[in-house]
Amino acid sequence: MRVMRARGFNGYEDLQLMDFPKPEVTNGRVLVRMTAAGVTPLDHTILSGQYPKANPPLVLGNEGAGVVEEGGEPEFPGGSRVMFTGLYGVAENGAYSEWLAVRKRDLCLIPQNVDDVSAAGIPVAYLTAQIVLTLAGFQPGKTVLAPAIGGSVGNAATQLARASGAKHAISSTTSHAKAMQAESLGFNEVIDTSQETLSGGVRRLTGENGVDIVVDAMGGEVFSEALTTLASGGSLTTLGYSAGRKATIDVTDLIWKRASIRSFGLFAQPHTAIEEAWKTIVRLLQAGGIKPIVAKTFPLAEAADALRYLTEDRPFGRVVLTI
Repeated sequence: MRVMRARGFNGYEDLQLMDFPKPEVTNGRVLVRMTAAGVTPLDHTILSGQYPKANPPLVLGNEGAGVVEEGGEPEFPGGSRVMFTGLYGVAENGAYSEWLAVRKRDLCLIPQNVDDVSAAGIPVAYLTAQIVLTLAGFQPGKTVLAPAIGGSVGNAATQLARASGAKHAISSTTSHAKAMQAESLGFNEVIDTSQETLSGGVRRLTGENGVDIVVDAMGGEVFSEALTTLASGGSLTTLGYSAGRKATIDVTDLIWKRASIRSFGLFAQPHTAIEEAWKTIVRLLQAGGIKPIVAKTFPLAEAADALRYLTEDRPFGRVVLTI
């Protein structure tokens, strides 16, 4: 079978298309014929040598979709379409491959109204967003800010909050073109930070009240300003750093508002939390309440171009490899 393996972690040029033996099914694993793999910021972080828990050589890809070939009975019989995420492409070879032996506990059936390409980009972003919202105490009527409407987690959190009854489901973008694109897709509470500040936009949309929950996948200055938007008793969850690893805060934004900061890592979550999140996500997918957005697809052999496009062009929506 073909795989896209990183021989080292020095950048795009280390990705190589190679032939590997087809994996064998072992206890607790299911043989999945891959049809699509999500391309994530974590893949780029690993390939850049900035993730200490991963070691080369390594087949990248920590989420994907495909068809069960063997080992899935009775929950996932042969021919079932499934999506998954886990430590694939991090602690073991991952989804940039034609077949993968996936742990049964990591699988989720793809709803009939969702195609494989869209499904491949669902697991990491939507599981992250849903579990973060749950841990932050989300309930209908709460107000949520998830910056970066074009990014995977920002978009997923905005959709999930809106579909679950948020009073306000707010996001942002630094690009006027993306703000217009977001509006055309039905996102009507997106702050265009080329026209106003994030904090100013939140005050405008919430009538000066601020937000109860911030889901921050950006870090850097976005983290700093998002913290100022919290309402009394609000919380900010930080889980990414594409806008920078360092931030400066005013501690009074926490003290005076009795607010809190949390951190989050998807792969550290208990399986029960992931199972519960899948239930909500699948229900909303089936009902059409949420809809994953795919910006562009690339064939497996062009994985380096896909990662470059995701990282440097910063598209609106997910980037997916077709296999």
